[in-house]
Amino acid sequence: MSGYAQQLRNIVRAYIEEHAVAVIDPLAVARWATERGLLKPRQLDINRFLARQISRALRADTFIDRQGRKVRSKHVVVRNTGGVQTSLWGDMRDAPREHMQTSFQQRRRQIVGDCCQLKTDMESYNDNCNKGEQLKLSFDFTVDLKEAELMKPMNTSQEQKPIRQPARLPRLKHLPSRPSLPPNA
Repeated sequence: MSGYAQQLRNIVRAYIEEHAVAVIDPLAVARWATERGLLKPRQLDINRFLARQISRALRADTFIDRQGRKVRSKHVVVRNTGGVQTSLWGDMRDAPREHMQTSFQQRRRQIVGDCCQLKTDMESYNDNCNKGEQLKLSFDFTVDLKEAELMKPMNTSQEQKPIRQPARLPRLKHLPSRPSLPPNA
């Protein structure tokens, strides 16, 4: 873990203690920390900043395919070469098959990794923090995928209706009763 990341976690802990809150808004913490001189923004690397902005724009680039599906057109493959990470983007309509296969495999591994961490976090919460009924989640997404597919609009016009998301998970009922401050406090 980097020293800077640890410094940020220490600042968050100090904020939580001072404000006696259980839930935080990172923007409010950043404002609080900079006002107190606990945090100074790092020098901005304009090229890295612009590359992140470009990646966000590419990730959001979509088109409607012949079957009427809204599809993400640009896909990334992350490579590490000599300790340097690069993100290579390709349009699915033009990119080589190998690029698309690698991109899909990397995205799937990310999803599996997120599910594994979610399961670990939930089990730890249930074993160590939960004072009520055990929280449970299904990691079988078959029904969610079928429901999402059924809810997609099937017209090919550019003005798509919002897609209803699969059933939401139940909200936690046993939240700490500590007071919280408005985000601008």
